[in-house]
Amino acid sequence: MTNAEAGTRPSADAPSPAAKLTLLTLTTMVVGSMVGAGVFSLPRRFAAETGVAGALISWAVAGIGMLMLAFVFQKLAVRRPDLDAGVYAYAKAGFGEYLGFFSAFGYWASACVGNVTYWVLIMSTVGAIAPALGDGDTALSIVLSSVGLWAFFFLIRRGVKEAAAINRIVTVAKVVPILVFVILALFYLDASVFADNFGGADYAGSLFNQVRGTMLATVFVFLGVEGASVYSRHAKRREDVGRATVLGFLSVFAVFASVTIVSYGILPMAEIAELRQPSMAGVLEAAVGTWGTVFVSVGLIISVLGAYLAWTLMAAEVLFVAAKDDDMPRFLGRSTAADVPVPALLMTTALSQLVLVVTAFSDDAFNFALDLTSALTLIPFLLAAAFAVKIALRPEREGAVGGATRGELVVAALATLYTAFLLYAAGLKFVLVSFIIYAPATFLFIKARREQNRGLFSPAEAVICAVSIAGAVMGVIALAAGWIEL
Repeated sequence: MTNAEAGTRPSADAPSPAAKLTLLTLTTMVVGSMVGAGVFSLPRRFAAETGVAGALISWAVAGIGMLMLAFVFQKLAVRRPDLDAGVYAYAKAGFGEYLGFFSAFGYWASACVGNVTYWVLIMSTVGAIAPALGDGDTALSIVLSSVGLWAFFFLIRRGVKEAAAINRIVTVAKVVPILVFVILALFYLDASVFADNFGGADYAGSLFNQVRGTMLATVFVFLGVEGASVYSRHAKRREDVGRATVLGFLSVFAVFASVTIVSYGILPMAEIAELRQPSMAGVLEAAVGTWGTVFVSVGLIISVLGAYLAWTLMAAEVLFVAAKDDDMPRFLGRSTAADVPVPALLMTTALSQLVLVVTAFSDDAFNFALDLTSALTLIPFLLAAAFAVKIALRPEREGAVGGATRGELVVAALATLYTAFLLYAAGLKFVLVSFIIYAPATFLFIKARREQNRGLFSPAEAVICAVSIAGAVMGVIALAAGWIEL
């Protein structure tokens, strides 16, 4: 039984019944979640959209916006210590069971889609020396990726504590190559090339469009900032959840921005935009020679495997807690004596496997999956930020610890505006595709309600359901008509 089910609220300093994870481990889980495939693809992603000026503005916007979100998760962990699995629990507490369910499912689905990008990028990296793997979407690469998927399933099945310990080691190992890349790129930086790239190439368009075009890329690399919040029920101290969130974010923000900016001093923007993924390898090769590709490729494989481990843990955790709160079918709430939610873990791996097969039919599997991952996460983020606004305005009514503060309201409002802008930046294409994924999930919600012999929808929930179905229908029509391409 969770604390919420028991009707009690633990102290922020009190250890949880399942206390296992320290501040250091929680922080490395946040860093491990954020530092994955995205950082190795940043040079090409940004060069395809913007020059140095646009990149600096994009990182400033993303940095401030994501820092506000990090503060939101930090405050919510203290204000509502009774809520576990952060993103999902905050949406439910603030806006009801159906939107809470949507948040849980969307966050989980985004993690599954994001996990596929890791395997695609690994196979694409190795494909540079093994042509049979192509860009990560050939039959052989899908078979090998599938083997990796299920190997991790059995690893995590052994126990959460063991998997978290492995993640801490991998996090340290994968940050080192990225820091070395930044140092080497600074050493070989050509000031004239950097200056030529400052305003952007002819194809980049207006500065506003350049910034807008990079927004989903920044969302993807910062996914995981909420990692400690998602895994909060395992923290030794609730206050460590918020601290780990902010520490993890600050640890990687400068690295992400640096990787992007220094790349503009190595090659012309148009050439970076044409590099094979991982584009960081191509940039370093242009600076130091062939060994640069090998160095980055090894770092990428370590980094991506670590991120995959962290994200699989978090995805399964969200399904598990939602099921324990009766918002998902009951079978997803089962766990082993080692505290591993095996049915949720199995469902997570199975969806990743399905999406992996679908990538074989995509023209640009990596970038589409990356953008879809970001778009799916935006609604859960938006709901969490909006819940923080409600708490800042009416803490007593929302069951929060402590009184209202003006500073907290400003932070929550900025985080809400930022996530709303990201939805606009994503564009109609990814919003509609997100509905295609969201709408069928309603069947899981209906199954959970029937297991409890409860009514299916309130009037407000029925309206939300109708909107999601309409969006899904529009998305399917757009795909069939060729308006949206995979």
